[in-house]
Amino acid sequence: MTDTPGWASPSSSEPPRDEARPPADASAAVPGQSVPPHGAPAAHPARDAGHGGQQQGSGPQHGGPQYGGQGPYGQPGQYGWGAPASPKPGVIPLRPLGLGEILDGAVSTIRKHWRTTLGLSLGVAVVQEAAVVGTQLAVDGDTGDLTPVVSALVSLPVAMLLGVVAAALLTMVVSRAILGQTATVRDAWRDARPRLLQLIGLTLLTGLIGAGIVLLGFAPLIGYLLAGADEPIIVGLLAVVGILSIPVAFWIWIQLSLAAPALMLEKQGVLPALSRSRRLVRGSWWRLFGINILGRLLAGLVAGMLSIPFAVIGLVLGFDDLSNQLDSGEPATLPVAMLISNAIAGVISSTLTIPFTATIGVLLYVDQRIRREALDIELARAAGLPEYGGTGWSDPVGQNPARL
Repeated sequence: MTDTPGWASPSSSEPPRDEARPPADASAAVPGQSVPPHGAPAAHPARDAGHGGQQQGSGPQHGGPQYGGQGPYGQPGQYGWGAPASPKPGVIPLRPLGLGEILDGAVSTIRKHWRTTLGLSLGVAVVQEAAVVGTQLAVDGDTGDLTPVVSALVSLPVAMLLGVVAAALLTMVVSRAILGQTATVRDAWRDARPRLLQLIGLTLLTGLIGAGIVLLGFAPLIGYLLAGADEPIIVGLLAVVGILSIPVAFWIWIQLSLAAPALMLEKQGVLPALSRSRRLVRGSWWRLFGINILGRLLAGLVAGMLSIPFAVIGLVLGFDDLSNQLDSGEPATLPVAMLISNAIAGVISSTLTIPFTATIGVLLYVDQRIRREALDIELARAAGLPEYGGTGWSDPVGQNPARL
């Protein structure tokens, strides 16, 4: 891929050019969009109607340039200098996106590329739930009340690793879906594999940063309690200090939320990707925070609705076993029927929610680059739109034909 303005080359380490979108009066520089030339007369229907039925606009008989007719996208207009419809070669229109367009783009990606997206998330969900169920069956209540903690400690590394792999592969699928291209699981794996280790390191680092901030906030309270002191007022004040660290962790989370797409799609290193995310988020924190939270709330709502029927079925099937455990005074463990039903619910819900949340993250990254760097123009060229000077990308050596 050649280095072009507004499109960060995978090998480029040049800092991004924030606010690089052309101003409104320079929109004529964008192919497929036109403005009236300097000094051209404005449309005046009343005046034109009084000229003996002459054609509105400058026609051939006037010897002037022809501004009338249809624009390149078929939009009507007297002089043709109205804003043209945004091109949409893939799942999103190539312009700054609204909330509804981001959510619709996530759903459209899953619907149009369901074999790849749902296949990836299904495989991840099955392995993840199998690890949880296998751990609980292996422990079998031997750890007593700590059984859920032990299960979480064992399954958490597996879930994190699978989440990183799913995010990497889905990022590549979305990057092609934006251009109207398809990607198989093999294509996504080929493109994502060289960046997986760095993405794992980035995920660990961002997780440690967030957890470290919260732990630092609660450290005075923990130390005070471990020292044996229990003055209520001091405990309350230290608890407030700890609680205030949670919004700070959320602030950092949004600041670094675009680092993973930057690392995958621009071939950035771990630290440059973190810095890149901070630059892209600058000035848009609340918007990104709101869309991220809304996306996760919607995903959680869908997961909860899908889980309720299986939870009821598991409770009915395992009620007798659970009652016998409670009557005998033995440590209560979830019956096998409940474990299996919960696992099925988890697989189904994760299959749908994993690609949804991952796609929202990538679309937010693309949207921020469109707003700051006019990436939409380069995406239109990469999609092969001739009115933007695009001719498509050849793939002579089996590389990704178009990477953000």
